[in-house]
Amino acid sequence: MKRIYLILIVLTIQFTQAQTQDLQRAKRLFERTYYSEAIPLYEKILNGNRSFEVVKNLADSYYYTNDYANAQRHYRFLISRFPEAATAEYYFRYSQTLKASGNYEESNKVMRDYFLSTNNQKAIEKLEKENLVLENISALGNRFEIKNMVINTPNSEFGATQYTDKLVFSAVLIKPYFLDKVYKWNNESYLDLMSVPLKSARVDSIKKFSIELNTPLHESNAVFTKNGKTAYFTRNNSIDGIRAKNKEKVSVLKIFKAELIDGKWRNVTALPFNSDDYSVEHPALSNDEKTLYFASDMPGSLGSFDIYSVAILGSDYGTPKNLGPTINTDKKEQFPFVSKDNKLYFSSNGHAGYGFLDVFVSEIKNNEFTTPLNVGLPVNSGYDDFSFVIDSDKQHGYFASNRKGGKGRDDIYEIGEIQPLVVENCMQYIAGVITDVDSKLPLAQAKVILQDANKKEIQKVITSADGRFSFSVDCEKSYTVNASKEEYTKASKFLKLYKDRKKTNDASMALKSMQVIKKEELAVEQQKKKEAQLLVEKQKKEAALIAEKAKVEKETAAKKAIMEAEIKKKEKIAAIVTTEKDIVKDKERLLIKTDPIYFDYDLWYIRKESKPILNRVIELMKKYPDMVVEIGSHTDNRGNAKYNLDLSSKRATSTREYFISQGIPEKRIFAKGYGETVQIIKCEPSESCTEEQHELNRRSEFVIKNL
Repeated sequence: MKRIYLILIVLTIQFTQAQTQDLQRAKRLFERTYYSEAIPLYEKILNGNRSFEVVKNLADSYYYTNDYANAQRHYRFLISRFPEAATAEYYFRYSQTLKASGNYEESNKVMRDYFLSTNNQKAIEKLEKENLVLENISALGNRFEIKNMVINTPNSEFGATQYTDKLVFSAVLIKPYFLDKVYKWNNESYLDLMSVPLKSARVDSIKKFSIELNTPLHESNAVFTKNGKTAYFTRNNSIDGIRAKNKEKVSVLKIFKAELIDGKWRNVTALPFNSDDYSVEHPALSNDEKTLYFASDMPGSLGSFDIYSVAILGSDYGTPKNLGPTINTDKKEQFPFVSKDNKLYFSSNGHAGYGFLDVFVSEIKNNEFTTPLNVGLPVNSGYDDFSFVIDSDKQHGYFASNRKGGKGRDDIYEIGEIQPLVVENCMQYIAGVITDVDSKLPLAQAKVILQDANKKEIQKVITSADGRFSFSVDCEKSYTVNASKEEYTKASKFLKLYKDRKKTNDASMALKSMQVIKKEELAVEQQKKKEAQLLVEKQKKEAALIAEKAKVEKETAAKKAIMEAEIKKKEKIAAIVTTEKDIVKDKERLLIKTDPIYFDYDLWYIRKESKPILNRVIELMKKYPDMVVEIGSHTDNRGNAKYNLDLSSKRATSTREYFISQGIPEKRIFAKGYGETVQIIKCEPSESCTEEQHELNRRSEFVIKNL
């Protein structure tokens, strides 16, 4: 067990020592800018050491070798893990990698959040201003037609410029020779000046531009005088063709001059303002060839590299002059170029750009420079876009980029400018026609006022003869348009605008004449009176109809009630007739059948023998308390008719009085004398009937009137 423990200790010590050695070696490679060789070592170290320095150096190594996806990953970790140690430069580099991946919103957020955390309000305002400028440039769309040239290879090509009938550019050999040195920054061979005939630009026609100018070190970015006799170019610091390093073991870049003598480039000399302590690179000539522009990180630079100018005084040179904060920023400005129309083009990652190096342009006026503008799309991208040159007469030129979709690390693109760089803030139009709402005709001399979101008047116009008006306004704001005219109503319209540039927003409105309104009001008043009168008449008719309907319904109900009562009555009668044998139906009459009731001749008093007969009727009436009975008394037709009528009435009345005396209410019993008017047997003349027949006519009938 003790032995195993000792072995583990030894292995741990060996691992720690090996990691320490790797870290020291990686750090040396990083400091010597051998980023391609440092990356695998730092990736190995990262498994056991995620210190600030390790993550930072690995992220920077990927950044400097243009592997932006991996750089972004490690910068993200660096900022989240070490937010206080990460300086503004690392937030900037992280935001640049985000732009390279097309994530502009997140890129802006990273920088805004950083400025907020440092309470840098000026930087936030500058960021917002730059974003607005870039948005306005983006709104122009594609300003150039670009084409990836056939001369590009999987390696780097850039710095193209036209020289006589050739295109001269910087490149590395497609297949380097066995003993050729490798540039350990990115593990490519060193750059040489190459050339290709413009009329037959193919990969297989590429040749080294000049044996005299090319060395085992970097040569790039050549520029030639108009007569073609002098060349300026960039080369590594060297002594007798061997790379020279300064005390920091860095081989800086210098600008060299060469002269064409007898078809060969001779007198290759370094310019006097070069230095072993800083780089001087990317020469460019003014149109009059009296000024040389270049990039340098010499002391006094505002950023890592600035653009400088120096006067050419025959074979001598003046003192280099920094172009100042209009052109230079605290970041990087490189690759200057001056066009025939006296515009300075250069690449920068410090001005408002799409990511990494973008191409910018500034007009040179009286030795002063206008504020640089991003040249726009599609020349600029989220990657490095640089070494821009253009013939302003032909609007044709070249630039280089390491953007996705190319053939190699850096590719040369041929360009044609198709649209001028006219940068405007987003604006729209609010326009329309003021018309008469009734006639539809345009209204001239109408007043139209434009107000902002706070109801403050911005502009005011009077409509023309065709009633038209128009305002130019900013995008993404709200406006109110008010229209008025004497003797007309007023109108207003609210508009909320978005980002659609040069969109015309319709604010047409219709006003109504006050005279027409008065006429319409009078017509309305008259119509109201007429309608009120019609309403009264209608209500009367409706009331009459309702009353008539109610009357009909009442009568119908009454009839129905009568019918129902009649049905009930008939049903009751039928039931009584069925039940009571003394009640019989005689046609339409209901009678109480009794034995004959006799009266003494010429008298009307109830005889004793008649009372039992009457009592039977009285019993029935008491049995049916709703029964109403009429006593009808009849005589024969012998004697005087009037006498017979009086006699029958007296007999009926006498019978009724007997019913009442037996407890029958007066209202239930009626008496009526019929005399000789209703005979059972017609005795005409009276002598024609027998006594028995006369007796049948001489009778009392009990007719049931109601049950």
